[in-house]
Amino acid sequence: MGVLADALKDDAKRKAIVDDGMKVIDAEVASKRGFSGLAVKAAFKAVKAIRPGVIGMALDHLLPDFAPEIDPFYDEWKASGSGTLEQFFTKNDTRIADALLSVTDRRSKNAQNKAMKKAYDKLRPQGIEHTRAAMPRLAGLITRHA
Repeated sequence: MGVLADALKDDAKRKAIVDDGMKVIDAEVASKRGFSGLAVKAAFKAVKAIRPGVIGMALDHLLPDFAPEIDPFYDEWKASGSGTLEQFFTKNDTRIADALLSVTDRRSKNAQNKAMKKAYDKLRPQGIEHTRAAMPRLAGLITRHA
């Protein structure tokens, strides 16, 4: 097990991670600019309107799949002994984004909710860019809960 996977075993820690993760997601969406930012904001708003609370539920359901993808990067950073986790995640943003998006891609293939699948498919081409941009906030979340 890794640091995030271990934290998820504790219900109170898991709830705190989900709550904090929601703040990270909200901040990331709010920070988006330009045409792709408008698309992200519109899709996010639509998904939240279709089913209130769905983002938090989705995050809670995805965390057990995200943890084994993130934990090796955390371990790699610890073993390196240099810099902050934010610096490490930023430097390795594409690798980490690919790992996280592999989870959501697998989940999307089996999604039952057509509106959510449509929103995901529409935004997926910019997925790497947006996920890479989230690395500083993701590292902060992990640092706070590790």
